[in-house]
Amino acid sequence: MTTAAPATFANPQALIGQPGPLGVSEWITIDQNRINGFADCTEDHQWIHVDAERAKSGPFGTTIAHGYLTLSLVPLFLEQVVRVDDTKAVVNYGTNKVRFTAPVPSGSRVRGHLSLVSANARNASVEAVFGLTVEIEGGERPAVVAELVILYT
Repeated sequence: MTTAAPATFANPQALIGQPGPLGVSEWITIDQNRINGFADCTEDHQWIHVDAERAKSGPFGTTIAHGYLTLSLVPLFLEQVVRVDDTKAVVNYGTNKVRFTAPVPSGSRVRGHLSLVSANARNASVEAVFGLTVEIEGGERPAVVAELVILYT
């Protein structure tokens, strides 16, 4: 399934006063190779993520993605859903209200739903707060719910 073109703003100032839904990213598969690679990068080799044999008898019946792996897909989701032209820099300023509300089993597909919560002038920049919900294909609950704070200069 291909999603719509990104919501495009001419410049960071154009975000101000434009809260609302922006769009949905494409699906991305969270396979065991991606989970293992994230474990290697972060030194988080907890068995629930990397030991497929042990995880079979664990609470989810399989390995699951790290919550922070799912959250680390933010740049991809943002790139696919929103574009702000005429910027010098786009800086990840932080996150608010992050919750990992459901596990992402290995082999699952996820996608990000984004909305613009607010955008305010901040010196020579615009501070934009985006609402993010990460959907698990076929899941009853989202994997992640968060607010992303991005500075556009």
